[in-house]
Amino acid sequence: MSVKLEGNILVTGTNRGIGLELVKQLAEKTGKEAHIYACCRDPEGTRAEALRQLTSQYPGKITLIKLDVADEGSISAAVQAVSERIGSVGLNLLINNAGINTPASPASLVATRKKDMMEVYETNVVGPFILSKMFLPFLQRAAERCSTDKDNSGEMSCRRSAIINISSNISSIEKCPETFSMAQMYAYRASKAALNMLTRCQAEDFKINNILVTAIHPGWVRTEMGGEQAPISPQDSVLGVLSVISSLSNKDSGMLLDWEGNMIPW
Repeated sequence: MSVKLEGNILVTGTNRGIGLELVKQLAEKTGKEAHIYACCRDPEGTRAEALRQLTSQYPGKITLIKLDVADEGSISAAVQAVSERIGSVGLNLLINNAGINTPASPASLVATRKKDMMEVYETNVVGPFILSKMFLPFLQRAAERCSTDKDNSGEMSCRRSAIINISSNISSIEKCPETFSMAQMYAYRASKAALNMLTRCQAEDFKINNILVTAIHPGWVRTEMGGEQAPISPQDSVLGVLSVISSLSNKDSGMLLDWEGNMIPW
C-alpha cells in the first residue's frame, strides 16, 4: 500500500520505537519524489544502528540529522543542515515524534520531582515549539509552492505543508478520570496536554499560510516507553498513523485524533 505523502518529510526521535517505524514505512510506501530527514540525538551511536541500516536499505531516500530537541543550539544546527538540502522547495511535513517520560511509569506524585517536570516539558513541548518556529519559513515555502500547482483549491494536507504533533490519549483532561488509575504519569500527561494547546494555537496561527497542524495519538504501543504489555505493535500503529495523516484536511487542523482517525476530547 502506498502512502499519499510526498516532498520533504522530517521526523524527530527516529532511532527507536514509533519514530524508527515511521521512517521505515515512509521509506517503503512513499514515492521516489519523497525524501525523509530522520533526526535523533546520536546518529553515529549504538542506539541508532537500526536507523543507519535503513539508510543503507533505501539509498538516497533517507538523510540522518543530528538533533536533540531539548537543546536550542542543536535545533538551530539541524535546521541549517536541512535547509542546505531542501533549498527553495521547502519542508512539506514535520512530524514532532521525539518525547520522553520520566520518572518511569506509573510516575506517581510522590515519585515525580521538579526536575522531571521541567525535563519532560522541555522535550515534549518546548522542543516541538522551537522546531516549528524555526522551520516555519520552510513550511510556508512548501505551502506557497503547492499553491502554484494545478491543484490550487486551498485545501490543507500533509502533502502540501503540515505539522503533526505526536500526542497521547492520556493528555485528555476529559478522559483523565478513566485513564488515571492505569498510568498516573504526572509529567507526561501535563506535557502532552500542553502540546495539544500548542497544536491548537499553531493551527489558528498558521492557517493563513495553509499549513495544517494536527495532534495524533499513536495508541498504546509496544515500545521501550509503552512496555511489553501494550496491545499495539509499532508496525500496526504507524500503518494507522500514516493512513490517518494521509487523509487529513482543513477540518482536522487543530484537532486531536487517534491512530484510527477517531477524535479524542480535550
